[in-house]
Amino acid sequence: MKRYLEILRSPYVGVLVASSLFSRLPIGINALAIVLYLREQTGSFAVAGGVSGTLALGSAIGAPVQGRLVDRLGARRVLLPIAVLHAVSLGAIVGLAELSAPTAILLVCGFVAGFAVPPTSSVLRSMWTDLVEPRLHQAAYALDSTMIELIFISGPLLTAAIAAIASPAGALIVSAVAVVVGTAIFTALPPTRHVENAEEREHHGLLGALTSPGVRTLVFTSFPAGVGLGMLEVGIPAASRAEGAPALAGVLLAIWSFGSLIGGLAYGTLPRRSVHRTHLILTAVLPLTLLPLAVAPGVWAIALLVLPAGCCIAPLLATRNELVGGVAPPGMRTEAYTWPITAFVGGIAAGAALSGSLVEGPGWRTSFVIAAAVASTGALVALVGRRTLVPTPRPI
Repeated sequence: MKRYLEILRSPYVGVLVASSLFSRLPIGINALAIVLYLREQTGSFAVAGGVSGTLALGSAIGAPVQGRLVDRLGARRVLLPIAVLHAVSLGAIVGLAELSAPTAILLVCGFVAGFAVPPTSSVLRSMWTDLVEPRLHQAAYALDSTMIELIFISGPLLTAAIAAIASPAGALIVSAVAVVVGTAIFTALPPTRHVENAEEREHHGLLGALTSPGVRTLVFTSFPAGVGLGMLEVGIPAASRAEGAPALAGVLLAIWSFGSLIGGLAYGTLPRRSVHRTHLILTAVLPLTLLPLAVAPGVWAIALLVLPAGCCIAPLLATRNELVGGVAPPGMRTEAYTWPITAFVGGIAAGAALSGSLVEGPGWRTSFVIAAAVASTGALVALVGRRTLVPTPRPI
């Protein structure tokens, strides 16, 4: 853990990490809070799920747009206005639902809220190479990935606690406050103020950062990995229900996330190696960690197997994020970080939908087998495109 302490003691890093973590709380709060609140207000899971779905869709579409705006206009001009729009959209969902507004309006508010999630994650990732020494880059990206897991673990727990003490609307209010306060602190710090036209920007038309072969390779490897993990998000609860222990579904998912957190922290402490080779290895190992779940004899075996199934996730994301910084076109680093995330999240959504059909048909074991098979295609893509992941020297 010495490397992590060294990173956090670097100038401004501790405050940057804390504020970005605070600004990212909506990622862990919004989906569950919206479902709980709108189910309570409208009496319909269809409406609640629909708004939650438009939130995810807006986030997937908005991330590259926000990243491109940051690269063009600078972090300060983009992040805080976007955070305010996100908070206002969440408030609109609460207020309009109280007024029994039409479902279509709630869907639009959900989309806008998702579209306006400020990309503090991508901005922080684009700054790591300037914030810490090269020998700490691996640990810095590992720290970033484990923070995401921390949000996914703590967000739903915080939402459930607020909903129990007050109401689901209270969780949405906390989310709105967190994104504005966290983003305001994040953008006020000197390193963030300098994320403005730091490099000569190349003009690549509508494709933007996707003109980089390396960025495209990472997009194409992120999608199947997301599909595989999205299938597990549905397959694990389905397996626990089929095995007669539906109440353990949340525990199993928490163990899975904890495995990812441990894997990320462990990866950051390992000796520095070729990051693109490490990424290739992780894309190959990930499906191998998912496959044993298909033959688990019972829920307790699943509880043991989800831990190693999670261990590759955060390291895989950490290596991917580090690679993006090396293959992004000049002046497009923030946007470049958003594209693999969009592909990954899109893959999770597609995987969840596919798994939902499979668990009601062939069963949860089939879902795990197909999850491993789809994830393995990401390893094949990474292998074929491995040369595009080696950073090319740039003129000084």
